Amino acid sequence: MTLIKSISGIRGTIGGGPGDGLTPVDIVKFTYSYASTLKKRKPSQSGGRYKVVVGKDARLSGAMVEQLVCGTLISCGVDVVKAGFASTPTTEMAVTMSNADGGIILTASHNPKQWNALKLLNDRGEFLTAQEGQEILDCAESSDFDFASIDELGEIEEHDFTDEHLDAVLSLDAVDVPAIRDAGFKVVVDAVNSVGGVIMPRLLRRMGVECVELNCEPTGQFAHNPEPLPANLKDLSEAVVREKADLGVSVDPDVDRLAFICENGEPFVEEYTLVSVADYLLSLEEAKGHRGMVTVSNLSSSRALRDVTEAHGGVYLASAVGEVNVTTMMHEHKALIGGEGNGGVIYPASHCGRDAMVGVALFLSNLAHKKMAVSELKKSYPQYHIAKNKIELSDNSLIDTILDRMKEVYASENIIDIDGVKINFEKDKTWVHLRKSNTEPIIRIYSEASTPEKADSLAKSVISLAQSIISQK
Repeated sequence: MTLIKSISGIRGTIGGGPGDGLTPVDIVKFTYSYASTLKKRKPSQSGGRYKVVVGKDARLSGAMVEQLVCGTLISCGVDVVKAGFASTPTTEMAVTMSNADGGIILTASHNPKQWNALKLLNDRGEFLTAQEGQEILDCAESSDFDFASIDELGEIEEHDFTDEHLDAVLSLDAVDVPAIRDAGFKVVVDAVNSVGGVIMPRLLRRMGVECVELNCEPTGQFAHNPEPLPANLKDLSEAVVREKADLGVSVDPDVDRLAFICENGEPFVEEYTLVSVADYLLSLEEAKGHRGMVTVSNLSSSRALRDVTEAHGGVYLASAVGEVNVTTMMHEHKALIGGEGNGGVIYPASHCGRDAMVGVALFLSNLAHKKMAVSELKKSYPQYHIAKNKIELSDNSLIDTILDRMKEVYASENIIDIDGVKINFEKDKTWVHLRKSNTEPIIRIYSEASTPEKADSLAKSVISLAQSIISQK
């Protein structure tokens, strides 16, 4: 498996021969490059030695990768705050809590257990900009290493930020703990045997929720495909019905993505995690007389967020795909709430990163206020369905030709081309988004309509056009 490098970090499989996947040499090299560029960017937060937070999910390779990363950082003269088992949002918040200069999260997110990755943060606990990430990639290509002298080596301290993270979530004005407690909710949590099992049950119990744990031992032996999609959550659906629970909660291994199961065992649908939370927050602001609030999601996320936002008198904006692009737009427009359709909720009142704990607390607050079953809540929102397809190409050079031709053919429609080409058919409230993969010669095609059949039909028409363009070359 080839090592995958991007501006947000590196990822790959652990094990194999030289040059296969994510090797110890890669880990050392990229950690060094991160520390080196960190020092060049600006003075340390404390005015003294630089400090970096390191947190990890429960992957089997986590301890090995953690030792390599921490050892490399101290060899570069950087102090380390070792957060141990920590969700991605916990590590992000730990950066600002400890006044650190950056952070490294050791997680491959929803990828299977043989994968691991280094995700890199700035001093705000947010992912790096494209320029900052590219500086690290460029530095890693150099063979020059300049480690600290014996008297300048960094030091390691250990600190568990879990309770501080939960304190911050529960102190949010929009999180109505008394209402949640009075509602007497029963929730089943599937944490796929990673760090969600450490933090999510603790959060729920602190809010007075009865919590039934499923796959909550942080062993790193993922009980199923760890991406929180309906096809992977059959055991959770069955447990919700069996336990007569009000809700099922599924998180990915690093707990930044969130999916719900209704009380009847049906998926709430990942896209609607953000929609429901935004609906709640917008209603609170509207009750205060605040209209014109901004929400943000990426171009491949459901139109339902736009509809709900505009129904509350707000303004919806769409960014390029990628969390850093969403958060950048949120900062620029002082957004109330944002995120991604994959179950990622970003609430700036807490911090600008996807956070499943914040998402659950806000969702349960909404449910407690509306006093309805989760399935009824789902039906109250605009109903859309997304189809996901792709076109495989033999030649990367064809991608731009196809995208340019799409803009010509659909020139009369509302087109956004900041990230591939998104065509909005405003009359039908449908859209299709074509964007090229960063890692392989394919075009990803997402389409959305009021029914699965209409979404598939829209995708097929675009794929047919793309294939005709290919055949002419």
